[in-house]
Amino acid sequence: MAKLFLVRHGQSLWNLENRFTGWHDIDITETGIEEAKKAGLALKGEKIDMAFTSVLMRAEHTLNVILETMEKKDIPIIRDKALNERSYGTLEGLNKAETAKQYGDEQVLSWRRSYDIVPPGGESLKDTYNRVIPYFEKEIVPLLKEGKNILVVAHGNSLRSLVMHLEHLSPEEILQREIATGIPIVYLFDEQFHVHRQDH
Repeated sequence: MAKLFLVRHGQSLWNLENRFTGWHDIDITETGIEEAKKAGLALKGEKIDMAFTSVLMRAEHTLNVILETMEKKDIPIIRDKALNERSYGTLEGLNKAETAKQYGDEQVLSWRRSYDIVPPGGESLKDTYNRVIPYFEKEIVPLLKEGKNILVVAHGNSLRSLVMHLEHLSPEEILQREIATGIPIVYLFDEQFHVHRQDH
């Protein structure tokens, strides 16, 4: 038996300001720190063998707060850009409402919520999936198969890619799935490596 814990980083400054963030390195807010503490409290009784995060500070900071709250600062941490948020290209830093005024609501909605439409200079969710899943299969699955419990702290779209893969969701189904900030999603892997979602 192994467990995989997925946590989306706490609220970032640009989440608060309703901006496209993507690969821009923006830290979490005080609210984000509180969300990370709540995630740490929710996971406090769990055994964690190793943690993975992106190279963006909002995910790293969230992970550090979680581990501090769990009193597990000595856990090995692997950082990799494969787990970074989806890139929004030239939209990064722009206010979402202002962008909708400029390009039209429908266009912005299709950039944000379609599976394979690419924002200017950025990545689609499909591109993000094709970056995250090979990394997951190569680096994280072998550890789960060894029975290790793994914590992944990342971003809305990199985690959405993992949820899509683990739950065998269609592109339409995953677009309806919101990943809340700071609330752990837990998957249990049995001896046959079948995956079961567990509410936390």
